[in-house]
Amino acid sequence: MGQENNTIKRTIKSPKLYFFDTGLAVYLTKWESIGSLSVGAMSGALLENFVVAEILKSFRNSGREPFLAYYRDKDRREIDLIIERDGKVFPIEIKRSVSPSANLVKAFKALDSGPWQRSTGAIICLAESLGSMGKDALIVPVSYL
Repeated sequence: MGQENNTIKRTIKSPKLYFFDTGLAVYLTKWESIGSLSVGAMSGALLENFVVAEILKSFRNSGREPFLAYYRDKDRREIDLIIERDGKVFPIEIKRSVSPSANLVKAFKALDSGPWQRSTGAIICLAESLGSMGKDALIVPVSYL
C-alpha cells in the first residue's frame, strides 16, 4: 500500500463491517416480502451493503484489489465509501432516494485537508438516469452497477 493508503487509514475513525451476500442477510433477518424490505429500517443498510459488494466484485473481477474505506470523524461527518486510486480519493454516498439532496456532498469537503487529491465523487441512489450534483459529484443509479 502506498503512503496515501496509510494516511487514509489513520484518518478513518470508525470501522465498518459489510455483509457480502445481501440475499443471505435478508434471509437471516427473516424479511418475507420485497415490500416490507423496501420500507423497513434495514433497507438503507442493505442497499449500502449491496453497492459496496458490487463495487468490490467489479474491481476483483478485473483482477484489481481496491482500497475501500469508510469515513466518519469527530464532527460526525460521514462518507459511506471512499475509493483510493493513483493518489486520488473518490468519495461516494449511497442513498435510498430517487432525488438526492445537494447536502449529501458537503461531507466530501472533509477529505480536502489530506495529502491526497479529492476527485469527483458520486451519489449512488435509486435515480433512474445518470446526472450530476455540480462539480462535486455524479448521480449514479444503482441499476448502473
